[in-house]
Amino acid sequence: MREIIFDTETTGLESRADRIIEIGGIELINNFPTGRSLHLYINPGDRKIHPDALAVHGITEEFLKDKPAFALVAQEIIDFFDGAKWIAHNASFDMGFINAEFERIGLPPIAPELVVDTLSMARRKHPMGPNSLDALCRRYGIDNTHRTKHGALLDSELLAEVYIEMTGGRQAALGLVGAEQRSTTVEVEEEVISVPLGRPHPLPSRLTPANIEAHAAMVAGLKSQAIWLKYGSVS
Repeated sequence: MREIIFDTETTGLESRADRIIEIGGIELINNFPTGRSLHLYINPGDRKIHPDALAVHGITEEFLKDKPAFALVAQEIIDFFDGAKWIAHNASFDMGFINAEFERIGLPPIAPELVVDTLSMARRKHPMGPNSLDALCRRYGIDNTHRTKHGALLDSELLAEVYIEMTGGRQAALGLVGAEQRSTTVEVEEEVISVPLGRPHPLPSRLTPANIEAHAAMVAGLKSQAIWLKYGSVS
């Protein structure tokens, strides 16, 4: 199964008016990173970057001046995501912007069934929260200390690690092992299993003759009420 973990940075919060200025994506196949990635900066045209958005991602209008418009990179994005699930944290936000950009250039929207929201997944798995990306990194022991600003590619890399943990963790790596190798592994494991066996010779009794004599006298005093009489000899 092919999946793309992705993130976007934008000029603001309104998908119908604001624009995507950065997109990053990490390819997973069978829940394992392949090493393929997508990272693009995009010129938003005459749309200004809101100061609140700038404080989050730190991407300036000056930096974006020589970057391509969305229409020029749309096919690269489509090709990279082709045949894959679109996976994002709070996916409704990112997909709102993706589909708005596609609409502007006459492309159809991405079908909802192709989209997976890791925030919804996290809320089901950890209903007491918190479930921000930073909080999930802490929960799963993922180092995010280098995340001082939001960035589409960095956030995609972190989210990919979180997603793998939420969907099975390191066990996902077993998906890369062929059936023959898995069978061999099981056989090796079965060969080294040790089964406890009985002692070849019983341990010598630690009872002294005096112990045995005292016990027999006690049983004789109890007569028929002595439970030891039900189990044979008392010596």
